Amino acid sequence: MSVSISRQHWQALLDELEDARRQRHLLTYRALVERLVLPTPAMQTLTAALEHLAALDARAERPLRSALVISQGASRLPRTGFFDCVTRLGRFNGASDGVAAASWHAAEVVRVFEFDYSEEL
Repeated sequence: MSVSISRQHWQALLDELEDARRQRHLLTYRALVERLVLPTPAMQTLTAALEHLAALDARAERPLRSALVISQGASRLPRTGFFDCVTRLGRFNGASDGVAAASWHAAEVVRVFEFDYSEEL
């Protein structure tokens, strides 16, 4: 199944991630879906958009803004698909759960917080 996101929703996603970056906090997938009011299938649309953004950031050698989106579960890490995506992009190599994933994710979040994306746009 192919999903796409409107320009308006794409810009809203970028704005939400930039606000989170500036405030140095993380967003859950659910909160982001609710804030963006994405059409059905909302979670698939969000996932596809975050993976596309990760690919754009990786290609431009920027920290991955999609790292700011996490599961609301106890792990407080992104979902397994995020780690699959960043593995395909050559940014992470390891199991999607456990210490290596948590450590890599924490370091990537710090990189995102410290990077100025306004110069890249």
